[in-house]
Amino acid sequence: MSKPAVGFMSYVRFDDAHENGRLTEFCKRLSGEVRVQTGEEFRIFQDRSDIHWGQQWKQVIEESLDSVGFLVPILTPGFFRSPPCRGELERFLEREKQLERNDLVLPVFYVNCPVLTDKEKREADPLAQVIASRQFADWRELRFEPLTSPQVGKMLAGMATQIVEAMERGAAVRPAPRVFRAAAASVSGGSGSAEPANAPVPKTEPPTLVVDALHRGDYTTLTAALKAAKPGDRILVRPGIYREGIVIDKPVEIVGDGELGDVVIEATGDYTIRFQANMGRVANITLRQAGGGDFFCVDIGQGRLELEGCDVTSKSLACVGIHDGADPRLRRNRIHDGKQGGVYFYESGQGTLEDNEIFGNAKSGVEIKSGSNPTLRHNRIYDGKGAGVFVWENSQGILDDNEIFGNAFCGVEIRSGGNPTLCRNRIHDGKVGGVFIWENGQGIFEVNEIFGNAFTGVEIKKGGNPTLRRNQITNNAHQAIWIYEGGQGTFEENDLRGNQKGAWYIAPECLPNVKRVGNKE
Repeated sequence: MSKPAVGFMSYVRFDDAHENGRLTEFCKRLSGEVRVQTGEEFRIFQDRSDIHWGQQWKQVIEESLDSVGFLVPILTPGFFRSPPCRGELERFLEREKQLERNDLVLPVFYVNCPVLTDKEKREADPLAQVIASRQFADWRELRFEPLTSPQVGKMLAGMATQIVEAMERGAAVRPAPRVFRAAAASVSGGSGSAEPANAPVPKTEPPTLVVDALHRGDYTTLTAALKAAKPGDRILVRPGIYREGIVIDKPVEIVGDGELGDVVIEATGDYTIRFQANMGRVANITLRQAGGGDFFCVDIGQGRLELEGCDVTSKSLACVGIHDGADPRLRRNRIHDGKQGGVYFYESGQGTLEDNEIFGNAKSGVEIKSGSNPTLRHNRIYDGKGAGVFVWENSQGILDDNEIFGNAFCGVEIRSGGNPTLCRNRIHDGKVGGVFIWENGQGIFEVNEIFGNAFTGVEIKKGGNPTLRRNQITNNAHQAIWIYEGGQGTFEENDLRGNQKGAWYIAPECLPNVKRVGNKE
């Protein structure tokens, strides 16, 4: 007998049939990607193949609902009209409430739903209001791309990472992960909800060590507390300025007590934080690198550090350095005034940056080089002295729904084999241009807004060869797209209207290598 599943994917069977089984294939690809990231089997339960003849499908699915840990609803208009799908979502939202979690529903926005996008309709549907408040994977454009395309693969990889993270946060998800998947019949059938495979482990507070500069805690320095801490301990840091560089070489949590700015860790001639553990968390602390040598403020050379709600500056190198395959999570931080940049990925650095303010850095806000491949979502990257985001040396990356503006050079620069994927970003008010692609840089740009830049929207030269689809490149001070010195590219269904010097400048020698289809000029 198979073990209970960890998750349950809920969708309407008619949608899968209409898409010629695309949702079935989507689930196979997703399960395979999670298996790649975990090294463990990720079995998909499908009602029409896994429920034997003579079994009551409804009973089998309902029994499955009691053994899963998270829900992945595939959102289409039919989903919100399906009583079984709605019932599953309601049931699982209640389960989330019981577990005191808010990260176990992972929606996939597959087809535009008026009940989500129309304010009046959304306000009349409580379930739509809940879903609209969640972060979701937006597949409305990817729906028309082959499942084997690089941009689909990158999106699947990002979704798989979110699933793995959700399982890791829920202490019940340690056995070999599996996902149940069932399809809602167009009238009466239903697919599933979700609940933990085992009873949830009760919440327990970790042992806590208190650092207090006024000698009212267990220790007066973080160095002493880290030396004494055991793996899994929490270090609570009370208000004060702690002038020391620290090394985190065991899985611990360091949390500032009070408002942001009350707790300051400052280092001169050293890294403020050097992370050398497999897991860890630092939250609600002001981190300063005050100069004196070549040091990042936060150096992440391995593992997964969660850096949350911190204020990070550096008078030496970049504010944050991520390298050697490290895979951190940086969320809701202020990363600014770095002497050599904001966040610097190199030597195959990975990681996810979400909801950060990255501004006022002396070079690029985010630099991605030497084979690195991070994900940037919902960040504001602005007022840097170089490019907002700089991708080069055969690096990749996913940039999704970021606002990149007001940078002294351009919003995004790609060169030397850089090949990122950019979707739904707003790249505007660059002091020179919006996007600059050269020296064999590539990149896939879909559904971005590139506007209000002081020169061109997109400049391409010296073997630059991007693909741009369904972007709005408007209201720039020169052309929408400027191609010269051997630049190339594919341009499909972009809106290139309203630029002061027209839609295009393409040098004569570049014309044979530029593909243009269905653009509005």
